[in-house]
Amino acid sequence: MRMFEGTTVLCVRRKGLVAMAGDGQVTLGDKVIKATARKVRSLRTGKVLAGFAGSTADAMTLLERFETKLNEQNGNLMRAAYSLVRDWRLDRALRQLEAMMLVADAEQTLLLSGAGDVLEPEGEASSIGSGSGYALAAARALLLATDWDAERIARVSLETAAEICIYTNKSITLEMIGS
Repeated sequence: MRMFEGTTVLCVRRKGLVAMAGDGQVTLGDKVIKATARKVRSLRTGKVLAGFAGSTADAMTLLERFETKLNEQNGNLMRAAYSLVRDWRLDRALRQLEAMMLVADAEQTLLLSGAGDVLEPEGEASSIGSGSGYALAAARALLLATDWDAERIARVSLETAAEICIYTNKSITLEMIGS
C-alpha cells in the first residue's frame, strides 16, 4: 500500500493518558485545498480515538464503518478492528478504498489497513501518513528525553513534522483519553 500524502496522525501514550493528534491539511496534487480538516475523532463517548490518512471520502467511509463495528462489538477495539479489516479485504467496494486508520482506547493502539493488517505498534508512540516518520521520531525522542505528558508530546511532535513535511501543517486536532 502506498504512502498517502497530505496527512500526519500520531498517537502517544504516557502515564495512563492517550493523545491522538492529526494535522489539518488536505492537498490535491500540489495545491492545499483545505487547512483545517479534522482527521482525528473521538468515538464511543470519548473511550476510543480514531485517526485516518488517505482519500477523504474513503477515510470517512471507513470511519463510519468502524464506528458501526465498535457498536456491534460493544466497544471491544480489537474485535471491531478485525471485523472492519475483514470486510475491507473481502467486500468488492471496500477493497478499492485507499486509506489507513490509527485507532486507540485506554489499553491499546492499532494500525488498520486495506491490505488486511491489524497491527499493534510497539512502544508508546505510533503514526500514519506522509509525515508519520517525522512525527514518530520526534515523539520517541521526547518520550525518552522529557517528562512531558502525552498531549504535549503529541502536539510538539506534530508541529515538528509540519516544519519538515510539505503535506503536514500546524492546524492540529487533538483528542485525549484519560484524565
